Amino acid sequence: MAGTKDILLGKLRSGAPMAGGEQFKLTLLLAWPSILAQLAMCLMSYIDAAMVGRLGSAQAAAIGLVSTTTWIFGSFCYANSSGFSVQIAHRCGAKDFAGARRIFRHGIFITFAVSLVLALLAVAIHRALPHWLGGTPEILSDASAYFLIYALFLPLFQITIFSEASLIASGNVQVPGILSIAMCVLDVLFNYLFIFVMGLGVKGAALGTGLATACAGAFLVIYASRRSEELRQSGNWLRPARRILGNFRTLRTDARTAESLFDNEQKDMFKQAFGISWPLWIQNLISRGAYIAATVLVAPLGTVAIAANSFAIIAEGFCYLPGYGMEDAATTLVGQSLGARRPEMAKRFAWMTIGSGAAMMTILAILMWVFAPQVMGLLSQDPEVIVLGAKCLRIEAWAELLYGVSIVAYGCCVGAGDTLVPSLINLLSMWVIRLGLALFLIPRYGLEGYWFAMATELSVKGIIFAVRIARGRWMKTRLTQSPA
Repeated sequence: MAGTKDILLGKLRSGAPMAGGEQFKLTLLLAWPSILAQLAMCLMSYIDAAMVGRLGSAQAAAIGLVSTTTWIFGSFCYANSSGFSVQIAHRCGAKDFAGARRIFRHGIFITFAVSLVLALLAVAIHRALPHWLGGTPEILSDASAYFLIYALFLPLFQITIFSEASLIASGNVQVPGILSIAMCVLDVLFNYLFIFVMGLGVKGAALGTGLATACAGAFLVIYASRRSEELRQSGNWLRPARRILGNFRTLRTDARTAESLFDNEQKDMFKQAFGISWPLWIQNLISRGAYIAATVLVAPLGTVAIAANSFAIIAEGFCYLPGYGMEDAATTLVGQSLGARRPEMAKRFAWMTIGSGAAMMTILAILMWVFAPQVMGLLSQDPEVIVLGAKCLRIEAWAELLYGVSIVAYGCCVGAGDTLVPSLINLLSMWVIRLGLALFLIPRYGLEGYWFAMATELSVKGIIFAVRIARGRWMKTRLTQSPA
């Protein structure tokens, strides 16, 4: 299959005509490893939660308290990577592999440097954070320790994310998919070792996840820099970092050195990376705030509602897997098509990935609607929680088709370097439609009202993204111009 994928990518990059069947085959070849990786990570996260849960409710609450903050920092790492991986997709589409290698070389240095700043910030706030979040005295120590260890591993997490995104952008989805599965298996093994065998408890959970990430990141960097046809480096590929650091030492005595830290090509590269990343930074920061606000709205409904909401979100997560797999494929295919100066091909791939992702999510939604009580029964033994959670799942099932449209369409936009408007769409739909409706419906219909608000927001967002893709303005960006 890898040979077939390479042949089809070669036709895409060279401008050769591609039949509809070939386009669909390439779409599936790029999507399935991502879907499999998403499934593995989803399953392993549940296993991790179960392991920590065995320690007691206080330990689980300590990790849960800081989880939203770890998501925010992790989202910044994903945004940093997107700024460079999108450019790599464009260069590979233009068959400018030397340019893709330069972007990878500089991108790994820049993203690592940014992640060091994020890590220092996280370390600085690790003691105060649990207090700011309103943690009770018995969980403050564990919450602080967990977040500190997470912060120390953050640069390695960034390297893993960047290497994975770069390989996917180059068209290699098999290796990142396999490594995602391997990382999840290592996570479980390390967690068991540190949590139970060594008795480190919550600290062991953080160490296990950090070491699993470090192992995966080390392999991905070595593979990308030595084995990847599109990204491999030659000679001393860390030379740019050494040159820049050396120039920084002379800044105090020679102000003109500041102008020579980067050449024009590098400045343009960093400018484009920032233009892609900053809307994602803002979106991730504000959208996480919206999730916190939603939790605040649901919390007064009582223990049954909180549990049903939490378990329903977990159950619903399986419906997203094909959507996020197709999102990765869409970003790569659109990016490489535009890099090859084939906008019509990019649009065809956009609709093909959107349709495929939405169709697969719809099939899973039908199954979720039919088996909602049984699915909830796997997660809870409380009859009230099962009944309420099943009602929520059946409400959400009606929105999965259009939610799939929005997920994959967003990946298409990112592949074109179009991140500002999609980020605004996501933010406004979350804060205005979902939370606005929730404020009106929760007092009248309880938790079901919140899920109806969520389903409405996801459906409206899907329609808006479909209209944006149809109009084609998402492709009208200077990033679509292939390098000379």
